[in-house]
Order: sequence, then structure tokens, then C-alpha cells
Amino acid sequence: MHQPRESHLGAVKRILRYLKGTLEHGLWFQQGSTHLHAYSDADWAGCPIDRRSTSGYCVFFGSNLISWSAKKQPTVARSSTEAEYRGIALAAAELVYISKLFRDIGLYLANPPTLLCDNQSAMALAPNPVFHARTKHIEVDYHFIRELVLLGYVRLKFVSSSYQLADIFTKSLSTPRFQFLCSKLSVCTAPFTLRGADRATTENNPSHSSQSKT
Repeated sequence: MHQPRESHLGAVKRILRYLKGTLEHGLWFQQGSTHLHAYSDADWAGCPIDRRSTSGYCVFFGSNLISWSAKKQPTVARSSTEAEYRGIALAAAELVYISKLFRDIGLYLANPPTLLCDNQSAMALAPNPVFHARTKHIEVDYHFIRELVLLGYVRLKFVSSSYQLADIFTKSLSTPRFQFLCSKLSVCTAPFTLRGADRATTENNPSHSSQSKT
């Protein structure tokens, strides 16, 4: 807002076009499994201005998407492993919070939440109690994920990049890939409308529009 450019205006117009074309879209919830799991992803130095990375995650309760985030990391990551590792830490914190929330309302999970990541280097750091020279620059507070894994509060699993649902929160994607991930997030055209009631009534009954104007 302080130094707007034509590129910023173009980005805003693109957002508005997307919103206009997806007014009928929404999240579809259905009964099913009670397993809690999340996908975590991060790009590396994705911002061309400050070279900070973006972390993204999506949390599922069964097949239902209940929490998601896309957020720029506060510091510059010196490697893709560090960027992904920080993304895992953020997703793990969300899983722990949701697990505690479930317990507060009397819902106890049969199995620990599962966290899926497509970066094997970052996953290898989580259960490893030994600090390597190449990871000493990572802040200590991010290493709490190790304690969660060792205590069995969170399970880490590898997922192929082609099935990494959190990609949609961290990268610019092609239209087919974007639509595929939206379907996996249960974002679909609902049988109801999100349009305003007045506009919906006007479209269904044009004569009502002339009456209301008079």
C-alpha cells in the first residue's frame, strides 16, 4: 500500500476475478474417519523481494479440511531443509493445539496425529537427537518437533510431491494442478449459493427487481 505498482493492481484484479468465478464454491463436510492428519510444505526463498520462504499446511479430520495456513516465514532460510523443517514445526504446533481442543470437548483420538511431508531431509532431522554442523543455525525453539515425535504425540510420514496437498498454499500452480488440489481439499461447487439474497432473488425473478426499484 505504501508503494503500489501496476503489478500489485494486476494481482488484486486476478484475486477479484477468482472470487467472482468461485462464488458457488465451498467446503464439503461428510461423516467418516476420525483420524487427524496434516500436510506440510514450504517453498525456499520464494519471495523475490526479501527471499523469505512461505510455509503452508492443511489439517484434516478424516476427509474434512478443518484448518489451513499460508504464511511467510519470519526469517530467511539458508536451505530448503531449514524452510521445510520450519514448516513442519508450524504444522505440528497446529496438530497439538487441535488435539488438546478435542480432548477438552471429550473427543479422544485413537491414534496420534500424522504429519505428512515431501522433504526427506527435514523428516530425518526430526527424530535425530544429534545436532549436525549444517543445522546449528536453525533456532532451538523449532526443534520442539523432535520432542513431539519421541513422545509419540505426532507421527511423521513421507508423501510424494505429486500428492502434497499443501502445495496449493506455497506455490503458483497450473490450472489442472490447482483444480486437482482443490478437489482433494473438498472444495467443490455446493448445492447452495453464497450470493447475496437480494441478488439471487432478482436473478430468479426479474419482475421482482422492477417492483423493488419502484
